[in-house]
Formats: sequence, structure tokens, C-alpha cells
Amino acid sequence: MKLMKSVMVASAMMMTVPMAAPAMAQESSYEPGTVWSASRIKVLPGQFENYMDHLAGQWKKVNDFAKAEGMLVEYHVLATNNARDGEPDLVLVIEYKDYYSIAQQQAFAKKVNAMLATDERKQTAASGDRSKMRELMGSTEYQELVLK
Repeated sequence: MKLMKSVMVASAMMMTVPMAAPAMAQESSYEPGTVWSASRIKVLPGQFENYMDHLAGQWKKVNDFAKAEGMLVEYHVLATNNARDGEPDLVLVIEYKDYYSIAQQQAFAKKVNAMLATDERKQTAASGDRSKMRELMGSTEYQELVLK
């Protein structure tokens, strides 16, 4: 009986090894890359130049700082040409090096607040003030899959 049980276990193990080997040996055809955030912005009537001033000012300054800190790879402001009803006027695209922990995000926020001589309450109020210039239609996050 013991011998029969050992043979059955050995036989079962031998059957699983050939099936597992190809799966373990096969590598993925891609690897995870950078993380992209795309924010869709509807600029309110008569506010395009004002909002572009904000982007060219504080928004650019913060993103250049994040780039210098190694957190951000690149950023772009894209205009929607021939926008259809319901489409944004602008898409703000930010390419991050990686996902960041809450601790890393908080540490970076402290550095930004120090650089801008502000705090979270003032930042939140400033974001609210920008609602006079634009409507945030939402944002999407993507992760690049780098093909091998």
C-alpha cells in the first residue's frame, strides 16, 4: 500500500513537471514601463490665455522641479484640434518614472510647498480659484508596456 501510494505521488509529480516547465521558461514579451497621467481640461470662455499663463508659470515650475528630482520623465500640454462636442480643449500629459509610495508623494509635496512658499490649504484654494478658468473633465492613468 505504501509503495502504491509513493508510486502514485511520484507519477503525479512527474506529470506536473512537464506542464510547468514551458510556462516557467517562457518570458513575457513585454516589461512594465513608465506611468502616464492624462488630464482632460475644458477651458472656460475667455480664459484660454489666463489658463495658459498658469500652465507656463506654476504648473511648469512644479513639473520642472519634479523632473530635476527624478520623479518625472516628461510632460506635455496637448491642444485638441477640431474638438467635437464633449471633448477637452487641452490634455495635460505627465510621464512619471514609476509609481510612488504615499511616503514618497508626501515628501515631494513638502518640497514643492517649500519651493512655492505655500501649504496644502493654500494649494487647495488655488486649485479652486482655477475653476474660474477651466473645468477638469477627468483624468486617466496609463502604464507603458515596453515590448521586448
